[in-house]
Amino acid sequence: MEGTSTGTAPTPGAYAHQAPPPGYDPTSVARWAVEPDKRPGRTAFQRDRARVLHSSALRRLAGKTQVVTPGTRSRVWDASPRTRLTHSLECAQVGRELGAALGCDPDLVEAACLSHDLGHPPFGHNGEQALNEFAEDCGGFEGNAQSLRLLTRIEPKRFVRGDAVPSAATADGDHLVSVGLNLTRATLDAATKYPWPRGAHPTDPGSPKFGVYDDDRPVFDWVREGAPGTRITFEAQVMDWSDDVAYSVHDVEDGLHAGHIDPNCLHAEPERQEIFRVAVGRYVAADTDPAELSAALDRLLDQEWWPHGYDGSAVAQARLKDATSQLIGRFCLAAEGATRATYGSGRLTRYAAELVVPRAARLECAVLKAVADRYVMQRAEQELLRADQRIVVAELAEALTARAPEGLDPQFRALFDEAPDDRARKRVIVDQISSLTDAAARSLHARLTGQT
Repeated sequence: MEGTSTGTAPTPGAYAHQAPPPGYDPTSVARWAVEPDKRPGRTAFQRDRARVLHSSALRRLAGKTQVVTPGTRSRVWDASPRTRLTHSLECAQVGRELGAALGCDPDLVEAACLSHDLGHPPFGHNGEQALNEFAEDCGGFEGNAQSLRLLTRIEPKRFVRGDAVPSAATADGDHLVSVGLNLTRATLDAATKYPWPRGAHPTDPGSPKFGVYDDDRPVFDWVREGAPGTRITFEAQVMDWSDDVAYSVHDVEDGLHAGHIDPNCLHAEPERQEIFRVAVGRYVAADTDPAELSAALDRLLDQEWWPHGYDGSAVAQARLKDATSQLIGRFCLAAEGATRATYGSGRLTRYAAELVVPRAARLECAVLKAVADRYVMQRAEQELLRADQRIVVAELAEALTARAPEGLDPQFRALFDEAPDDRARKRVIVDQISSLTDAAARSLHARLTGQT
């Protein structure tokens, strides 16, 4: 198990002492803060995986919404809906195997998959939107940028002298500054789905997606040293597709378990058209022909393993679990085959290749996302719940702004006291809220506002 420690000042660009795994060069295993390995024989990426796996941030994902709010009961006695934690574990299993099949280091890909949702706030994307509105004047909020911030600054694991950290608020050499989990360059890069700052999307400047806040640029620039522009590393592409596969398949599984999705509706034309309407513009390009989506859905429905007539019985649950396995294998094998057909049989790592996912597989995945969106996320009671969640986040942010440092955890209270200006203090409040589980956010909101 990885323990918390302090160490020498970071030397940006310095290499780790151990040799890199096959397919990677010394720059890939460099750490922002140089440190020796405590256990010879482990690779740098095995250390990274262990640090993420033992982090408190990963454990907190057990209390954060995936699609169905944690604690919600389904109609099946033994069915529990996914949380952000179970989703991350499943994404990691998918990514590890797909990455290994393509020549990536499996521990590196698994660490990236485990990390990819660490920055998500309470209440899922709904909480993300509310926090982004609150943080508009201090750089906004984005779950992926928050993940990088957490990995490199917030999660307490490794501390170094403040006078050697370019991003520190103080140049006092006696002041210890957190460098987070101090992961390798390759792992941090693999966990970065959007390697650009706010408003700098390479093809869509209006996109809300970005991967770094302005005050985290020093470590981000170090991570991206030598990277070809805004190109996404191969391992990050494997992680991203594994994420899509895991949540598209498992969200439908959860929806069936909970009784929100009726399999028969997928054959009814009016319902199908509504599913395709949800998919177009949200999960596929706006000019996608609905006929392509119809063909994609039919391909899935025509499979002998598709869970037709799901009724929640033990036999039906077993068939559904088999369908889940079949779908994951179908999507991963499609990407593996197409990528190998393009690049051959060698190791594919870092910037040596692009993950090739056939259009047919992407459309099938998008249809599954749209099914879950239509029948789970768009339920009337879900919208009422989301409206309440937005109020909780907004009122909690307002209460903390008025009363901080009261209400802040000791870690964030210290950062609030050290913050040089209002913008920095507001960012600390954002960090505090984003670290909360759903239940903790409601509890703190009730304590600070007096509401129950």
